[in-house]
Amino acid sequence: MRAEAQNHVDKIQQALALLRRFLDWDRALQKLDQLNHRAEDPTLWNDPRAAQELMRERRKLDEAITATRKIEADLAGTVELIELAEAEGDEALAEEGVAALAELAAKAEHDKVEALLSGEADGLNSFIEINSGAGGTESQDWAEMLQRMYMRWGERRGFKVELIDYNAGEQAGIKSATILLKGDGAFGWAKTESGVHRLVRISPYDSAARRHTSFSSVWVYPEIDDSIEIDIKESDCRIDTYRASGAGGQHINTTDSAVRITHIPSGIVVACQSERSQHKNRATAWKMLRARLYEAELARREAEANAVNATKTDIGWGHQIRSYVLQPYQLVKDLRTGVTSTSPQDVLDGELDPFMAAALSQRVTGEKADVEDVD
Repeated sequence: MRAEAQNHVDKIQQALALLRRFLDWDRALQKLDQLNHRAEDPTLWNDPRAAQELMRERRKLDEAITATRKIEADLAGTVELIELAEAEGDEALAEEGVAALAELAAKAEHDKVEALLSGEADGLNSFIEINSGAGGTESQDWAEMLQRMYMRWGERRGFKVELIDYNAGEQAGIKSATILLKGDGAFGWAKTESGVHRLVRISPYDSAARRHTSFSSVWVYPEIDDSIEIDIKESDCRIDTYRASGAGGQHINTTDSAVRITHIPSGIVVACQSERSQHKNRATAWKMLRARLYEAELARREAEANAVNATKTDIGWGHQIRSYVLQPYQLVKDLRTGVTSTSPQDVLDGELDPFMAAALSQRVTGEKADVEDVD
C-alpha cells in the first residue's frame, strides 16, 4: 500500500486503539447490555430524574460504541478497495480510496476527542482564571495576551464568552482576570490548559530591546449547576466588597459593587465585578467558589486514580506547561505532549484545539512525552 494511504491507516488505528482503551471495550459492552436491560424495566420512570440520567448514559455509550465499530468497518472496507485497485492497476479508484481514508482519519480524530469529553463535568460551562507572575508590566501584559487568546478560542468554538473579573496592571496588561465560557463541552475542552504559560520575546517595554521571559498561570474549573451539591459554611468564608476597576469614563463604577470571597480552609479566592449590582456580583462569586471547590474535588479524584499530585505550582521556571517564543524565532511548544506550532500568532488568536486534543489523549494513555523546553 502506498505511503500516503498507510499514514492515514496508522492514524486511524491509533485513534481506534485510544477509543477502545478509553471505553474499556469489554466492560463498555457489558455496561451497555446492563443499561439496555434496565431501560426495559417498566418501573424505571417512577423516578424521572434517575431515568433521564440512565437514558443519557445509555445513549452516550451506545453512540461511542457504534461510532467505533463503524470506523473499524469503514477502514477495513476502504483498505480492501485500495488493495484491489492497486492489484488491478486502477489509479483513479486507488486515489479515491486514499481520499476516503483521509476523510475517515479526520472523522476518527473527531470521534476520539468527542469520546474523551465524557467526564463527569466535561459538558459544563467553564471559568478560566488568569494570573500574572512576577515581573511587573511584562508579565501583566502577557496575562492580558492570554486572556485575549482564550476569549478568541471560545468565540471560535461558538461559546458565549463573558469577562467576569478584571484587575488592571499598573502600567499595562492585567494582574488577573476571569472568563466564563458558556457552551456544551467548554470545561471538557479547556480543562487541560491549567498550568503555567511562558512567553519569550523582545520586550516592547525595554528601551534596550532585550529579550525577556514572562510567566502567567491559568486555572480552569467548571461552572456547576444546582444539581451538584457543595456544602460551604459561611463562617469559613471572608467576604470583601470594593470598587470595581475599569477603563474609566462613563463606565466607571462609583460604588463598592465588586465582591471578593476567600474560602479560609482551602485558601481559594474568587471575585466578580462584571455587574453594577453588588447582589448579582455576590451571587456569581458564590457560584464561582462552589465551582472551584468542585474542581478541586475532581482534581483530587484524578490524582488518586493516576497517582499524580495535581496541584497548583509556582508561576515560574520548572513549572510551565507550554512555551511561546516570538523572538528570535517563532515557536509554540507544549512541554507535556510535544505538540508544536510554528505560527505563534495563530495560537495567540485562539488556534488551541491541537494542543488541547493531544493533552486530552495523554490523560487517557498516561504516557508522558520526554519533551525539552525551548530556549
